[in-house]
Amino acid sequence: MVYKTTYKSPIGLLTLTSDGENLIALYNKDIVGEEKDLPIFDKTKDWLKRYFAGKQPGVKELPLAPEGTEFRKKVWKALCEIPYGCLVTYGDIGKQIGCKSGQAVGGAVGNNPISIIIPCHRVVGGNKSLTGYGGGLKMKVALLEHEGIDTKKYAVPTKEAKLYIKSQNLC
Repeated sequence: MVYKTTYKSPIGLLTLTSDGENLIALYNKDIVGEEKDLPIFDKTKDWLKRYFAGKQPGVKELPLAPEGTEFRKKVWKALCEIPYGCLVTYGDIGKQIGCKSGQAVGGAVGNNPISIIIPCHRVVGGNKSLTGYGGGLKMKVALLEHEGIDTKKYAVPTKEAKLYIKSQNLC
């Protein structure tokens, strides 16, 4: 059974889902599930409250159980190691986990089901591009700026640039 609740954050309404014990997803859209009060939701809401208050809560404070392939879980584990206020590239993650395919790493990052807490927003393109974000680039910029990152140093890719990057198999 999948349970859900919502959290009103400074960047919009977030939906949290759980298997009853672990957090399995955090999205900025509605998810199917039964509304229920659970201790994991209280813990996650407290984590988010502290995060948006400028604190730096640790990823390991919450029991997380994102669903995905072993490769994706390996990438998500690497994302959990990115410190608050820091950025890495898809290539950095690839090197860390022993994967030469930026496209594969990008696919795993893009399918992170527990955004914000598993900080996929801290990943940028090797070409100093902010690249995409499941919650939209506006949300990515808001999260990075919240963490003190000067996003003006990074380009927001145009549609043409995205197509070029994809056609060239670049991160």
